[in-house]
Amino acid sequence: MVRDVYFFDCDKTLYDYDFRRRLPCLADLTGVSQYHLADSWWAGGFEEAAERGEITTTEEYLAAFAEVTGADLSLGQWQEARAAAMTRIDGSLDALRLAAELGTASLLSNNPIIFKDSLGVLAADVAEVVGSNDLVSAVLGARKPERRIYTRAMGRLGVLPEHAFFVDDSAANVAGAREAGMTAFQLVPTRSGHNTDELAAAIREFSERDR
Repeated sequence: MVRDVYFFDCDKTLYDYDFRRRLPCLADLTGVSQYHLADSWWAGGFEEAAERGEITTTEEYLAAFAEVTGADLSLGQWQEARAAAMTRIDGSLDALRLAAELGTASLLSNNPIIFKDSLGVLAADVAEVVGSNDLVSAVLGARKPERRIYTRAMGRLGVLPEHAFFVDDSAANVAGAREAGMTAFQLVPTRSGHNTDELAAAIREFSERDR
């Protein structure tokens, strides 16, 4: 039997992510204003470029950040600020573990290479489950919802679209996955947290389908 692959987004899917907590932490660590950091690096398009793989190593990322913002940032400081913005979604982690029991679990996240290199620090529970299947856009050379990121991710794991399940908080990213032939589920906030019970049910339904 062909083994199914379950691709999970990270930010706002496995972990809640709040940039409003990351930016002040970066400002405190570097002594550079929040406004300047946001305007020069993020609004300047450098983070998105890093997510597309235009910055290929962690060292290059930190050097570029310092050049653009004037803020010297160590890897540990970058990790500290990134972690300050992240809160685990327990139900999503349970769904990831379920997926790993039923098939192969993989990350598929719009993030730079420094995030991939730091996954074991930022989300050790995720890293433990996905292992080497820690796919980020910087490695794949495209960002969701571009079609090629999905096809490249499936190619990396040697899976056809009919055996691929994808979960993300973004409607656009979910639509992009479906256009690439994957089965896709959108994680959304609810009064009690997120629709993680529905996610687990969808994973089980996918695993039990006629093939």
